[in-house]
Amino acid sequence: MTQQELFNEFLSLPAEAQRQVIDFIGFLRQKYAAVEPASQSPDFDLINDNFIGMWSDRQDLADSTAWVRGVRENESSKSHD
Repeated sequence: MTQQELFNEFLSLPAEAQRQVIDFIGFLRQKYAAVEPASQSPDFDLINDNFIGMWSDRQDLADSTAWVRGVRENESSKSHD
C-alpha cells in the first residue's frame, strides 16, 4: 500500500475513527521515542568528570560506610506508627 492509498483509507474513515488513528499514532510516537539503542555511548565522560571524586579529600567522609550503617540502624530502631 502506498502512502497515498493509506491516506485515502484514512480519509474514508468516519471522524471518530480518524481521531482514534491520530491518537494511536501519538501513542506509538511516545512509546518509541523513549527507546534508545543500547549500543549508543553516553555524551559524558565519567572518568574525567570533575563531579566524580570531588569529596575524595574530605577526611570526615573517609568511613562513610560506618556512617550510613549508623543512620540505618537509628532509623530502623524508631517505631513507625
